[in-house]
Amino acid sequence: MTYSASMAVQRLFPTDEGHYLLDLTREIVAKELRPKVDAAEAAAALGEEFPTDIFRTLGRAGLLSLPHPEEFGGGGQPYEVYLQVVEEIASAWMSVAVGVSVHSLTAFPVTTFGSPAQREALLPGMLSGDQLGAYGLSEPLAGSDVAAMTTRATRDGAGDDGAGDDGATDDPAYRIRGRKAWISHAGHADYYTTFARTSDDRGRGISCFIVPGDAPGLSFGAPEKKMGLHCDTVREVIYEDVPVDAARRIGDEGQGMPIALAALDAGRLGIAAAATGLAQSALDVAVAYAKEREQFGRAIASNQGLAFLIADLEAAVLGARAAYLFAARLKDAGRPYGKEAAVAKLLATDAAMRVTTDAIQVLGGAGYTQDFPVERYFREAKVTQIFEGTNQIQRLVISRHALG
Repeated sequence: MTYSASMAVQRLFPTDEGHYLLDLTREIVAKELRPKVDAAEAAAALGEEFPTDIFRTLGRAGLLSLPHPEEFGGGGQPYEVYLQVVEEIASAWMSVAVGVSVHSLTAFPVTTFGSPAQREALLPGMLSGDQLGAYGLSEPLAGSDVAAMTTRATRDGAGDDGAGDDGATDDPAYRIRGRKAWISHAGHADYYTTFARTSDDRGRGISCFIVPGDAPGLSFGAPEKKMGLHCDTVREVIYEDVPVDAARRIGDEGQGMPIALAALDAGRLGIAAAATGLAQSALDVAVAYAKEREQFGRAIASNQGLAFLIADLEAAVLGARAAYLFAARLKDAGRPYGKEAAVAKLLATDAAMRVTTDAIQVLGGAGYTQDFPVERYFREAKVTQIFEGTNQIQRLVISRHALG
C-alpha cells in the first residue's frame, strides 16, 4: 500500500470559480507534483535542485497570481480561494507551496502601494506566470528586528528622467549595498523585492525597491544546507552598489516598514495555509497506516488510545484551517486582520509540528525511515514556526492587539 495524502477535505468557496480552481489544482498536483516530489527533494538534499518547471506549470495555469488584480494579469481571486489552493499544493510538495506564497508576497507591495504607473509597468511581468520573485527583507543581524537592517540605498544622482512609461519620478536613482539572508528563490528569481535603509531613522528610514534579477552588482552566497524544504533554495543575496531606478522605489522614501509589515500579514496567511496542507498530509498517512497495520490480531486503529490521538490530530488540522480561513475572510472584506493572521500562523504551524511528530509515532519505527513521507513532513514542518516571523513574534503581535 502507498501511504500518501488523500486530501479528502470538505471545502467551501464564495464563487463557482473557486471550485474550478480547486479541480485544476488537484489535477496538476496529481500529474505533476506528487510523482516528482520525492526524487526532487532527495536530489536537492545532495546538491542544488530547483523546481523551475513546476513553477512554470503553475504559472501557465494562472495559479501563481491568484489574489492579484485581473487587469494586470492576476486571477482576481479572494484570499479565501487562493489560500485553499496553496493548501492543496502543500499537501503534495511543501517547497513549492512555500514558493507560491513567497511569490505572491513579492508582488504585494506593488499591488497595494505602487503608483498606477508602477502597477502598469511592473505587475504584468510579475503576474504573467513567467517570472518568479524573491523577498529581500531579513539580514544576517536583522531577522525579527527588521529595523536593525543595515542594507543601504544611497541616491546616485543618475536616475530616470521621469518619462513616465515605467512610473519614474524626477528623483535620482539609487545604489544598494548590503546583504540579505535566508532568501527563498535567491539565484533563481527574476526580481527581488528589496528593503533597504534610505536614512538612519530606524523604522522610518527603510524603503522598498523592486530590483531586477539581472542587475549588475547582484550576487549570491552558497545555498544553505537545511534539514528540510530542500527544493526551496535559500541563500544570501549580496548587493554591491546595485543600481536601481527611482521608478522602482515603491511608495515614498521611509515607507518601507509599513509596506513590509502589511505584506507579512498577507504572507503569514500563505504560510498558515501551507502548514495546514502539510499537517493534513501527515494525518492522512497516519490514518491510512493505522487502519492497515495489525498488532495482536487487530488493526492498531481499534485501540482507543491511538484513536483518541488521531481525533486530537484531526481537531488540530480543522482548527488550523478554520483560523486561516477566518483571517482570509476578514482580509477579503477589507477589515483589519493582522491579529487574526498572527493567530492563524501560530495555530497552523504549531499544529503542523505536532501532527507530523505524532504521525511518526503512529507509524512507529517505520515512520522514522524514508520509506514513508512523514519523516520529511516532520523536517519541513519545523521551519514554519520560524519564517514569516517566529511564533514568538506572533505571540508578541497577538498580545499587543489583545492588551492595546
